[in-house]
Amino acid sequence: MIETIDQSLELILTFEGILVLLLGTTLGIVLGALPGIGSTVAVAMVLPFTLTMSQAPAVLTLLAVYAGSVYGGSISAILINTPGTPQSAATCFDGYPMAKRGEAGLALGWSTVASVIGGTVSAVMLIFTAPQLAALALNFGPIEVFALILLGMTCIVSVSEGTVVKGLMMGMVGVFLSCVGGDPITGEVRFTFGDYRLIAGFNLLAVVIGVFALSEVLTRAAAKLDSSAQMFDFKGIVLPKLSDWRGRLTGLSKSVAIGCGIGILPGTGAATAAFISYAEARRSSPRKEGFGKGEPDGIIASESANNAVTGGALVPTLALGIPGDAVTAVMLATLTVHGITPGIRLMEENPVIIGAIFLGFLVINLLLLPLGALVSRGAAPLLRMPEAFMLVTIVVLCTIGVYFVNGNPFDILVAALAGIVGFLLRRQGFPMAPLVIGMVLGPTLEISLRQGLILTDGRFSAFFVGHPIAVVLVSVAAFALLWKPLRYLWRQSRVQ
Repeated sequence: MIETIDQSLELILTFEGILVLLLGTTLGIVLGALPGIGSTVAVAMVLPFTLTMSQAPAVLTLLAVYAGSVYGGSISAILINTPGTPQSAATCFDGYPMAKRGEAGLALGWSTVASVIGGTVSAVMLIFTAPQLAALALNFGPIEVFALILLGMTCIVSVSEGTVVKGLMMGMVGVFLSCVGGDPITGEVRFTFGDYRLIAGFNLLAVVIGVFALSEVLTRAAAKLDSSAQMFDFKGIVLPKLSDWRGRLTGLSKSVAIGCGIGILPGTGAATAAFISYAEARRSSPRKEGFGKGEPDGIIASESANNAVTGGALVPTLALGIPGDAVTAVMLATLTVHGITPGIRLMEENPVIIGAIFLGFLVINLLLLPLGALVSRGAAPLLRMPEAFMLVTIVVLCTIGVYFVNGNPFDILVAALAGIVGFLLRRQGFPMAPLVIGMVLGPTLEISLRQGLILTDGRFSAFFVGHPIAVVLVSVAAFALLWKPLRYLWRQSRVQ
């Protein structure tokens, strides 16, 4: 154990390791502060540029961008009343009123400290919780893995904005796309329609860039821009005094607990945690009458909860291979692209890299305090940048990133088509996260199913005989799928 920690520290305490932590966190804060980009797009934008790195620095870069962007969203939320990321929407309620009365620096001070505490606690929870889940799953065989992936696919229900049916349809599309190319067992070519460029299948990175980053650009370009927000003078972060925290620690602890708990639940996300935490703080705070008028308790509740989600969402992602939200769905794709297979054997097969990820994630959240103070002053003027210029920059970066991964122009075409199709589907209310989940989990689902059928001589019914773990997992998956429809029918029957 001590030897593993030493080796993990050696990966982090290198020039490259320290550099990616600093640059990744800084870049995440800047991208998070720019309205319209969001954590998912920020991570997707940076993903192509990590493919020339070794495994640990690449993953740490994306984790730094992820954590930094969640915090960075509070900068624009407070200064221009426009959340840089959806996770910071609740921060607008009290952050902007504080800025209007000349306390923008103090509002960002509350936000920064709350974010650091929430993220750090979630990192500690990740370190202790993920290995326990992974140890519990070491006895899994192909049949149990198949049942687990089925359960993972049910998180599509949770990340499906709008109707569940549309989310399930997109998940099925993702699974189909994962089947394009060579058969993983026989090697037979499937669904290429005679196009040799599809023999290797669709480039996962190109699809992720297209459906998240490029479709977001098209969505923003098609929307009517709101330039009515006013940005107030901002001269730097002002940290709250220790005496100002008196009477607020209970609310802070409660918000962090809400964020960590919601983060572990697949599909809920930081925005949900922020609003639930804000609502609970507004209900229980002794200063509830000040909410919506510039009350720091509101900022603490929102920012501590949404940053606490980051570590919580990584628990099922790393330990079970089940993405906690749209961002960790992209992280799941990242690990796969870098040759790291998330799931039940991740801790056993990659202990040094996982140790580096755990320790690095802890350092990233601690870096939010000094880097937040430094970067926020530089990021604030960027909020005045014309949105059209920002969108063009995103397109250029995404195109360069996709091309230089393999030097294949076909990947650019795939990304462009994925962006256009993603844009059209999003306008019809189809969520994009289920598609990526389907593409990432599809290959493992197919391989484990076919291996299980080989073990049982082609009898699918034998999956549930002598495999109690598989029975439990499939039962939970069925319950997760049927819960919402059954609850709806029950409510309808009561109304009648």
